[in-house]
Amino acid sequence: MADTSFDLIVIGSGPGGYVAAIRAAQLGMKTAVVEREHLGGICLNWGCIPTKALLRTADLFDAFRHAGEFGLTAKDLGFDLKKVVARSRAVAGQLNAGVTHLLKKNKVTVFDGQGRLNGSGKVAVAKDGKSVADLTAKHIILATGARARSLPGLEPDGKLVWTYKEAMVPDAMPKSLLVIGSGAIGIEFASFYRTLGAEVTVVEVLPRVLPVEDEEISAFARKAFEKQGMKIHTSAMVKALKKGTNNVTATVAPEGGQPFDLTVDRVISAVGITGNVEDIGLEGTKVTVDRGHVVADEWSRTGEPGVYAIGDLTGPPWLAHKASHEGVICVEKIAGLPDVHPLDTLRIPGCTYCRPQVASVGLSEAAAKEKGHKVRVGRFPFVGNGKAIALGEAEGMVKTVFDAQTGELLGAHMVGTEVTELIQGYGIAKTLETTEADLMHTVFPHPTLSEMMHEAVLDAYNRTVHF
Repeated sequence: MADTSFDLIVIGSGPGGYVAAIRAAQLGMKTAVVEREHLGGICLNWGCIPTKALLRTADLFDAFRHAGEFGLTAKDLGFDLKKVVARSRAVAGQLNAGVTHLLKKNKVTVFDGQGRLNGSGKVAVAKDGKSVADLTAKHIILATGARARSLPGLEPDGKLVWTYKEAMVPDAMPKSLLVIGSGAIGIEFASFYRTLGAEVTVVEVLPRVLPVEDEEISAFARKAFEKQGMKIHTSAMVKALKKGTNNVTATVAPEGGQPFDLTVDRVISAVGITGNVEDIGLEGTKVTVDRGHVVADEWSRTGEPGVYAIGDLTGPPWLAHKASHEGVICVEKIAGLPDVHPLDTLRIPGCTYCRPQVASVGLSEAAAKEKGHKVRVGRFPFVGNGKAIALGEAEGMVKTVFDAQTGELLGAHMVGTEVTELIQGYGIAKTLETTEADLMHTVFPHPTLSEMMHEAVLDAYNRTVHF
């Protein structure tokens, strides 16, 4: 009979759960993971990774269309949607196997089933209605993640109205598509389908697309999307969906304008997520649920002694790397390690892998001013960078926001090719509490896109050289 007594049990094996489990095992804790579906969670199997595989296909397809600009010939361009989807699923499968290996390597016991709190220090595991095991541990981490939120009257049906999951495995390319919501998920799918030829309309209830981003970056991105042929309606709501045999008619109501009908082949609902708080045994505990998410403190402790919560289950920012770091911090605090610090959300980069890419860390210009900072703002366009021009990717900009009095880097915001790879530089700068002087004295290699990061700092202090 398998051992059922542990130091730590983690319910859920997404980027938060499996990382927490591995770190606990490294610290000598006897650790178990309970997973009801796929090791690696939504991010690895149905989110971050497979969507990037799809977007890579779209990026290459777009590059092939511009082959002539590089002196190359590419004729009869097309794509095999079945193979596009199959590659994406294969990438997810490979990484799922990788997580399985890592847990085994670190001697983490994995239980296949639904985990539920079952009294103080107890977890009951069941599969298909049958008991798998009754586990005990002094510490239990809830890492059950989140799922797509649905709005009344706009509920996905998996056929005509999709969530991210169906959008990832289409059996045919829709000729027309409505995306409800313009956050990272919505815009990434809008970008993928538009690049492969679908007529895409985006409806956003807020005044601008990518509403969590700096307003200037958001406006730049919108212009780029519309240049690609996307139709975008902001400050607008989808009031109703009427399903036909193989299409959907949406009633769109712009704020202060006349409602209109839009008929499309498919709809993607990307209106946010809600935590998986159901069926995990929260009833009768002191765990608090607020607006679909578990409330936890800076050490991921819930109101129930010995029970912790991390990742998307606990609310925004809903990012895989945030979940992983929360898991590590939570476990190291449990282990009593010195110099453990709470996670500062202003040091967490956010990335959107649309075309052009968008990335940011820290405060936007508006948010910095709202917090009372006097700011210095620097900007540098991609068109002023030699590497960007050589790549044929001269559309974009880098923006920095500094405290005018102290020189503290308050925020950095980017739009353009590969900015999701560049943003970590500013992330490190934030962690090290770098000032404008430190960044100015840093030598950036030439020719690279990263030089724009230097120039955007220089520009904030009227010292930019190349523009």
